[in-house]
Amino acid sequence: MSPSTGSEQSAAPAAQVVAQPEEQLAPAVEHHHADVSGGWLRPAVFGAMDGLVTNIALIAGVGGGGVDRKTIMLTGFAGLVAGAISMGLGEYTSVRTQNEQIASEVAKERRELLHNPEAEAEELAQAWIARGLEPALAREVAAAVGRDTEEAVRIHAREELGIDPHELASPWTAAFSSFVCFSLGALIPLLPYLLGFSELWLALAVGGAGLFLAGALTSRFTSHRWWRSGLRQLLLGLAAAGATYLIGTAIGVSGIG
Repeated sequence: MSPSTGSEQSAAPAAQVVAQPEEQLAPAVEHHHADVSGGWLRPAVFGAMDGLVTNIALIAGVGGGGVDRKTIMLTGFAGLVAGAISMGLGEYTSVRTQNEQIASEVAKERRELLHNPEAEAEELAQAWIARGLEPALAREVAAAVGRDTEEAVRIHAREELGIDPHELASPWTAAFSSFVCFSLGALIPLLPYLLGFSELWLALAVGGAGLFLAGALTSRFTSHRWWRSGLRQLLLGLAAAGATYLIGTAIGVSGIG
């Protein structure tokens, strides 16, 4: 074996040792965030919870009054249909009105940028300076942003209004989510009656289980523990059902009407 060959063999492991850390570098960690701007999550959660609580309380109230199974089912389905329509229309109107208000504010911001761009650029720069950016750099960036009117409108809307005009919630999505989820939530406490049972406690137990499950599922979108979210929704629903049950019992015993 020649000296050169030996030196090359001794150098090879060294090169591998040096290269090894680079080869073992972990890939960059990608952070995935939930879509919080689509407009479906809030009305879906609110609709499901409202449907559950409304019909659990409604069934508890009329059941406490001593009415029969058919009357409870009729009342429950009337509450389901009326509540789902009301929730859907309410969500559509609410989100549509909010979007129209945002559009009005964005149009006002666009007019101000077109008529007084220097003052608007200074306003944006001052906002960044207040956050710790160097004044010269803040004014330079604000001036650069102002060269593109649409981008300037978007930046000003985000800084001053806290919204992105290109990422508005859809009123139709909110209405559909609320309508469907309210209907599903309101249907849960009616399931025992649809299956032929007549016991009020069974309907309330099924509704309570639905409340706990719905609350636990919402924890997937938050940092809360599943059992804590479920227990919170269960207690709120039980409070509503308890209040209406007592009222229904009082009316039934007194024979009002």
